[in-house]
Amino acid sequence: MRIVMIGSGYVGLVSGACLADFGHQVICVDKSQDKIDALERGEVPIFEPGLDQIIAHNRSAGRLSFSLDLQTPVADADVVFIAVGTPSRRGDGHADLSYVYAAAREIAAAVTGFTVVVTKSTVPVGTGDEIERIFREEFPDKDIAVVSNPEFLREGAAITDFKRPDRIVIGTDEERAIDIMREVYRPLYLNEAPLYFCERRTSELIKYAANAFLAMKITFINEVADLCEQLGADVQKVAKGIGMDKRIGDKFLHAGPGYGGSCFPKDTLALVKTAQDHDSPLRLIETTVAINDNRKRAMGRKVITACGGSVRGKKIALLGLTFKPNTDDMRDAPSITIVQALLDGGADVHVFDPEGMDAAKAVLGPVTYGANPYEIATGAEAIVVITEWDEFRALDFRRLKADMAAPVIVDLRNIYKPEEMAKYGFEHFPIGKRKITV
Repeated sequence: MRIVMIGSGYVGLVSGACLADFGHQVICVDKSQDKIDALERGEVPIFEPGLDQIIAHNRSAGRLSFSLDLQTPVADADVVFIAVGTPSRRGDGHADLSYVYAAAREIAAAVTGFTVVVTKSTVPVGTGDEIERIFREEFPDKDIAVVSNPEFLREGAAITDFKRPDRIVIGTDEERAIDIMREVYRPLYLNEAPLYFCERRTSELIKYAANAFLAMKITFINEVADLCEQLGADVQKVAKGIGMDKRIGDKFLHAGPGYGGSCFPKDTLALVKTAQDHDSPLRLIETTVAINDNRKRAMGRKVITACGGSVRGKKIALLGLTFKPNTDDMRDAPSITIVQALLDGGADVHVFDPEGMDAAKAVLGPVTYGANPYEIATGAEAIVVITEWDEFRALDFRRLKADMAAPVIVDLRNIYKPEEMAKYGFEHFPIGKRKITV
């Protein structure tokens, strides 16, 4: 099929590359000259394991290309995906749909013949109806079906998620659109990936409800972790014990410094605002948002407490900056708030992240960037693990202890065993479990 992906950001680039890998002809369109030029040179502007190989393979096969021009490829397309950003709107927290509606108008002006326009961007319930209204009133001569097809990609595992999905949600009751969407995902359907067809508004809400539930699950175990610290219990064992119940499951039960990223913060807030506007407030999600915001600052206080109640003039080394491993995404990362709390306390903050330091420079304050964990740990009075990159799991702790000014590790991801840290002579401050005194 001839597919056009409007927006070559994270979702658009991964989705476009994977659809090309299915055998479709895909053109990814973006307004950024720099981004298109970089992609044409074979440079991938985001870090996602395996994405560069898929893009290179499908470009060489002639199935994937990039363009600044929207009109020409859309005129020939069977399906046009909208994958532009929907950031939180400044002032009220609603999703900013200006990019979505602008793209929809440009698409409608360019289409010829029957075309399926698919919202892949995360949009509030009713957005598809508004797009359809725009098409009907402003472009009455165009034959367009509007479909909702939300993405469920985890950064760091997006290619696997796209090619081996739990489900593919498609919101439409238009028979012609259903047939075309079946064809788009035919390679996955043959592999028995479940295509779930439903109403468009239902599809839009499924995306928000899924992210809100996962965010709530993370927040739940974070609060349990705080209780564990007070009671002398172990949150990792509690999580395993409750996760063995199939009704609960063991996913997203890892205590930490709070959720971040491109989806959970903005999607939970947008859902809260939508529910409030319709006089159906979601109190659990409202509380989830508030607790998560407070938790990030609390993690800064946890570090200060571990350093004897003050970090003024002390060198603090931070391992990991991105909101999760295997990505360079700094959007709403807990590290941003933690760094600010430490800077407010007068700390000399040194940081290292395998992939996120370039992006971090745009959002962090006056910190020092190091080349590796050992460089930033030299002379430090505490190491703080913020992101659980694999390379942080097997550090040379004898070397670290010898180089540090004080052997303190604040482990906000519980990647080290307290007993092992005690053996190496570290004061280890985990999340949700008893601190072992050296």
